[in-house]
Amino acid sequence: MSKLDAAMERFSSALDQLEAGINRRGIKAQSASDAERELVALREDRSRLANELDQMKAKARQLDETTGEVSGRLDEAIAGIRAVLEP
Repeated sequence: MSKLDAAMERFSSALDQLEAGINRRGIKAQSASDAERELVALREDRSRLANELDQMKAKARQLDETTGEVSGRLDEAIAGIRAVLEP
């Protein structure tokens, strides 16, 4: 094998290694980009879910208030009925 052939083999090997490194870096960059998009989506989901939770808590408070009012009215109605039925 001549010096030129050996140099060409080393050069070809170096190019293969460079190409493999570029491909690995591209894969890492793509993975980072995918992870960033997923992180943005998760943050949006978290924000949406927090908003929905706030709305549900407000609705639960409103239902608790309504339940209290209805319970009070039923107690009054029961007391009125008992007063009418007692001798």
